Order: sequence, then C-alpha cells, then structure tokens
Amino acid sequence: MLRFFVASLLIAGGLVACAPAQQGASQMVTVTPMLIKVSESAARGGTVTIQGRYLGGPSAGKVRLGATEQGEGGYVFPPSAVRSWTDTQIVLTVPTDAPVGGSWLFVEVGAMRSTGLMFSVKQ
Repeated sequence: MLRFFVASLLIAGGLVACAPAQQGASQMVTVTPMLIKVSESAARGGTVTIQGRYLGGPSAGKVRLGATEQGEGGYVFPPSAVRSWTDTQIVLTVPTDAPVGGSWLFVEVGAMRSTGLMFSVKQ
C-alpha cells in the first residue's frame, strides 16, 4: 500500500509539472495564446467574439487589429471596448475609431503574441 501511495504522489507531481503555467498577478505568461475562431465581420459599434486558449485577462492582455501578418503595428482595442474576457473567450465592442476593412487580429498576453486570424470591420 505504501508503494502505491508513493508512486501515486510521483505521478501526480509529474503531471502538475507538465501543466501550462497559469497567469497570475505575479507570474509571467509562459504559454503562447492561441486563437481558434473569431466572429464574422462587424460594423463599428458591433460586437466581436474571439475564442481561443490561454487568452489571459484584460489586465495583462490586449487585442490588436490591422496588424501585419507577423502581428506588428495596427490598432489596439482600448480597455473600454472589453465587454468580457476569460482565458478562452473575449467579447469586445468595435470602437467608432477602429479601422475599416479586413486585416489580421491578434491577442497579446504579457510578452506573448497569439496566432493571427483575419477579421473585417464593416463600413
């Protein structure tokens, strides 16, 4: 019985060590945010929903639109545009000054940039 208990502790410890680091106020993000899906194009004042993994939270993250394919430049959604933000979904209101047209959308959490998806702001 003791061998089983010790083996169980060793396995559990190994599994915890393999888990992705979670973002906390004092921890740095070690997992690259990943975008899975973004809602269809929306007009200014409309809603955009971004689904993904490891999206962090509004205090450490930002959403960039109109960036190059590498995620450089573009328009950063202001904090006031955030309706809700969880580790797997972000819901934003498209600001009235957001650039119109199709472009790349990225989420940045700490120093980590997500994969990009195409999104379009309608006229």
